[in-house]
Amino acid sequence: MENKKTTIVGAGLVGSLLSIYLAKRGYKIDLFERRPDMRKAKISAGKSINLALSDRGWKGLEGVGIADEIKKIAIPMYGRQIHHKDGSTAFQPYGKDNQAIYSVSRAEINMRLMELAEKQDSVKIHFNERCTSIDRTKLEAHFENTETHKTSSVQSDLLFGSDGAFAASRLNLQLTSDRFEYNQHYISAGYKELIIPPGPNGEFMIEKNALHIWPRGSFMMIALPNTDGNFTCTLFFPFEGEKSFATIKTRDDVKKFFDEEFPDAVPLMPTLLDDYMNNPTSSLVTVKCYPWTFDERIALIGDAAHAIVPFYGQGMNCGFEDCVVLNQLIDKHKENWPEILDEYQKLRKPDADAIADLAIMNFVEMRDKTADPKFLLQKKIEARFSSKYPDKWIPLYSMVTYSPHIRYSTALKEGRKQEAIMEKVMAMPEIEQKWDSEEVEKEILKNLK
Repeated sequence: MENKKTTIVGAGLVGSLLSIYLAKRGYKIDLFERRPDMRKAKISAGKSINLALSDRGWKGLEGVGIADEIKKIAIPMYGRQIHHKDGSTAFQPYGKDNQAIYSVSRAEINMRLMELAEKQDSVKIHFNERCTSIDRTKLEAHFENTETHKTSSVQSDLLFGSDGAFAASRLNLQLTSDRFEYNQHYISAGYKELIIPPGPNGEFMIEKNALHIWPRGSFMMIALPNTDGNFTCTLFFPFEGEKSFATIKTRDDVKKFFDEEFPDAVPLMPTLLDDYMNNPTSSLVTVKCYPWTFDERIALIGDAAHAIVPFYGQGMNCGFEDCVVLNQLIDKHKENWPEILDEYQKLRKPDADAIADLAIMNFVEMRDKTADPKFLLQKKIEARFSSKYPDKWIPLYSMVTYSPHIRYSTALKEGRKQEAIMEKVMAMPEIEQKWDSEEVEKEILKNLK
């Protein structure tokens, strides 16, 4: 590792952050990105879901001293604002003492991370470069320029694949590996991006500091704020079925459907019909694979190793946590990369699998349960018990979102234990009347033992 020459395939969120971490340790980084430079080229809209930065993600940014830069483009959301069909709303705080998650535009944070990466003397980003193959014996990556079709190859001491859910780096490694395990699972819903623009004076038209959800059973719409006053809305909707992308086809269908299901949102969405008809319908995939490391010098990171659906708002946070863990392991193993990558894989694989499962579970919660009075009562009981016995009960959402010291795999295990206890509590007779009683408290304490 004399020259510490490093190739990173993919200059997305995780690749850019990883390059900053390694550059600060004296590594020389070449970042190769298939897309054009989004800071200069016009990237087509309509395929993004706003991201939710939470404590694990902030920890990743703080690790290289760039959290304050990202905070400038982030908006705190202190809870869920639920929009019922009858036009009424209800606010559900995320945590306690004004705990928040932060809305950031994917493009904005990616551009900012690229800028911060390029400020490091030893980082160079190469755009329009598609990874065509990886020669594992020579530790050499091959690229083709998507504009000139010129091919090139780069040899390095370390190689990371961070090129997203459909990673070319992963595919190349998969094809040259024996017993490579790969699983991808699409959920039955897809998504379409819509927009609530700012008001005439640039003002936010709905509550700025909340994640808005219109839960409707088999589908839902969400809206997250942007710094320019608009909201990125995402409709999560089945591909097939009575109410689905397959049945809502014409402008009249769209108008009728939205008037029925989201009557309070329609007046705020002047471009709704055009956005629905013109923006693509995209699918949502979970990717699990193993191994993540190869030949002691090559590793997958971020979505290339563990793509998840967006319903826990943890995809980016999990990828940033990969960088934190790698950084800690570099210290622990004193830059012995075979040891670093071996432990990185052993530590992160169970956690990535856990957050993938949690994200699917949270889809059902957001879509079906956030408007269910029984579910809300359960959360109320949990919050009350947790505030009284913080050492005995941290709600699952808080473990995942606000407790970066708790591993995702631990949170999942604890969450399942808590759910089993709450099933017994919710089955108690007249629970609606005595939810805050000593009897309920004793029942939880008894089951915790």
